[in-house]
Amino acid sequence: MILGVSTDLKAQMADDEENTFYQTFPDHIMGRLYLSRKYTSLWLRDNVEGQSYLFAPNSTLNHGLGATYKWATLNLAYGFEALNPDRGRGDTQYLDLQAHAYPKNFVLDFFGQFYRGFHLSEKERGAPPDERYYNDPNLRLTKVGIFWQYLFNPDKFSFRASFLNNEWQKRSAGSLMAGFEMYGGRVMADSLLLPETLVLNPERNFRTLRFFEFGPNVGYAYTLVIKKHWFITGAASANLGFGYSQQESHPDRNTQWGINPNLFLRGFAGYNSEKWSINANYVHNRVRLIDNQDFSQAVMTGNYRLNFVYRFLPGPQLKKHLDVLDFMD
Repeated sequence: MILGVSTDLKAQMADDEENTFYQTFPDHIMGRLYLSRKYTSLWLRDNVEGQSYLFAPNSTLNHGLGATYKWATLNLAYGFEALNPDRGRGDTQYLDLQAHAYPKNFVLDFFGQFYRGFHLSEKERGAPPDERYYNDPNLRLTKVGIFWQYLFNPDKFSFRASFLNNEWQKRSAGSLMAGFEMYGGRVMADSLLLPETLVLNPERNFRTLRFFEFGPNVGYAYTLVIKKHWFITGAASANLGFGYSQQESHPDRNTQWGINPNLFLRGFAGYNSEKWSINANYVHNRVRLIDNQDFSQAVMTGNYRLNFVYRFLPGPQLKKHLDVLDFMD
């Protein structure tokens, strides 16, 4: 009996020590105001002609509001004209379904990018007279992917404290991560993908690019806490993806298989306390495609955001409606 009491006491002391790393807010609502921009870009390098091309979308800077309760998050945003003046980059139509989930023991990211309309990021390069940028309103890019990683130190390190702000990291800590990821998609132009005025050899131009990759990943994440409230979180993951890329220009089609390294970066910084938080975060996913026909290729997806967060307890009436979310807590 005495032995049982001693064991329980040691277990309780261990739990108390672990809880000093971060504080959770299981019954609070995290209300937020934020500014956010999402993007998916295409990078190509012609290794024969020594030319690089970065096709970027004219995605909007959005102002929004949202809330997080337990595992559920809802954000609503709109790109107001005052935040997005016309800078000659053309119009982009897009549906960007990025989702970044941070349960306690793992990380889960989903990508569903559907973009139409891109411009060359370098001003005036290939642009018609009196235009600031080269635009292709019919260039389309589709990317679908999933990323999963297991956290090896979830009792001391919290991604949710940095990203969702429903926890508060009070002591510095880090964690190894390992998992799996998979991506597939297509890039298609109505005629030719590269600007005809910039390509020295027109026979090297093409119309369609398809790709698919999958493979294991490994990474590390760390949060540096300064004076209990200020924090800087960085995470980097590398992947070896096996797959193919396929270039098509009527009537030719060329498919290459291989293994490529990919990169996933995350960065968070800000101030956190028991009631409120202000922070900035950045997520960048780079999928390097298999080299094909002496072209190096990559699809880059990301999101950067500035958050203002306030935590509060729901009232009795609202709490009754929110109890339905408890089954997945």
